[in-house]
Amino acid sequence: MTQIKITRTSVLSARPCDDYPAERIHELIPPEGLTIREVAEAEQIPIQDRVWALTRGLEVPPELRAAVDREWRLVAVSAARRALEPVADPDPRIVRAVDVAERYALGEATAEELREVRTESWAATWALDAAWAAWAEWAARVAARAARVARAAAADAADAAAGAAARADYRLTLDELVSRLEALR
Repeated sequence: MTQIKITRTSVLSARPCDDYPAERIHELIPPEGLTIREVAEAEQIPIQDRVWALTRGLEVPPELRAAVDREWRLVAVSAARRALEPVADPDPRIVRAVDVAERYALGEATAEELREVRTESWAATWALDAAWAAWAEWAARVAARAARVARAAAADAADAAAGAAARADYRLTLDELVSRLEALR
């Protein structure tokens, strides 16, 4: 049975961030490598880094490369859909990009269609960045006034809630990655 795993070489080849120099990689990954499940359960590694390892640091046998690429794309589509859920009126260019990315992963859209929506979605993102910057400036002024009267506990609670939400989404993404990749064996 062909096995997808994470090895020291595969992680180092993916150029991890400065938090993971070669010495640390050698401490975390045994010479024989780690299975997908072992990476997912490695609680000593922050969850976002485990997701990174499962999307960038895998050693994938050539016969499974296309299947793994498809599963990565489908997980990314799932995460994008979750990110769009709370948005009341998402930009249709971004929604279309997510739809085409899913169709591409399933073999129902062409690379040309994917390139086209990528360009459209970048334009939408730049527009959102400009809107976000304007909103952020306004929000900063409001926050500065509110900060004079708000307690530090409120900010801590908001930070904790935001962190919990981010960790929950990473957990969903990690669980979906593990499920999809293990099914390929």
